[in-house]
Amino acid sequence: MRSLGRAMAAILPDVITIFLYGELGAGKTTLVRAIIQSFAKKQTVRSPTFTIVEPYEIDHRRIYHFDLYRFVSAEELDFIGAREYFGAGICLVEWPEKGAGFLPPSDLDFQITIKDDTRLIHLRANTRVGEAVLLSSRGVSATRQFRC
Repeated sequence: MRSLGRAMAAILPDVITIFLYGELGAGKTTLVRAIIQSFAKKQTVRSPTFTIVEPYEIDHRRIYHFDLYRFVSAEELDFIGAREYFGAGICLVEWPEKGAGFLPPSDLDFQITIKDDTRLIHLRANTRVGEAVLLSSRGVSATRQFRC
């Protein structure tokens, strides 16, 4: 999971929205942590379970890590002013289904599933930005799977 995070961080544009899907314990936060720490090795990455969003400014990049697990209503995003984050940096959103109807469309989706003791990561591009990321990762299509 960490190696995938590092590889993705190397090719992410400065503005992208990524949704991370998967059951509790699938590795969403581990993947996000690897992406953020690839930009700043000594950066402490906190899970925003209670704060909802953790912002980071690393070099010239703005990174926003959202965790919507505890959301009851997507409208809660409006209360924290979430609209201003999207389109302003790298937005990594865990549990995006909890923000349905409020969140903008994602550029790239990570679907993490666990089968036996293996994590399968299915990547899906939803926009040209997402497709460019997948193509940069030496993919030949807008869908890839990894075993971690």
